[in-house]
Amino acid sequence: MNLDATLAAGRAAARARMRDTVRLYEQAPDVFDRTSGTTVPGPQTTLYEGVARVKPVAQASGEDTQAGEREVRLLEYEVSLPWDTPLPAGTRVLPGMRIEVTGSRDARMVGLILWVTGAQYGDQATAWRISTEDRS
Repeated sequence: MNLDATLAAGRAAARARMRDTVRLYEQAPDVFDRTSGTTVPGPQTTLYEGVARVKPVAQASGEDTQAGEREVRLLEYEVSLPWDTPLPAGTRVLPGMRIEVTGSRDARMVGLILWVTGAQYGDQATAWRISTEDRS
């Protein structure tokens, strides 16, 4: 069996395990509205919407940290997207982008917002893996 056929079979198997749906987006900075005196979230730009596999990584090793005035626990997740997922031209996934779980067979995952910490690229991968953390 040649490498291309093996990779195609691996990518098909990885895609079959993608039973969640997600939205990868970029969040613009918040804007202060002088009229209302409140801060308004900046606009969101969706880069991908579709199937994925979301799984916790080393959940027991979550890190406690301060965020503003409150304590948060950072839990790591790996989000796998189809290997051939297209992005808008000139766009790369960068730390700080976000992934929202929009559908899952585990209803507790729906609505989870994950912050991108890194992305792995490779021509011999079976899926595109994005490292994220839950900052709730």
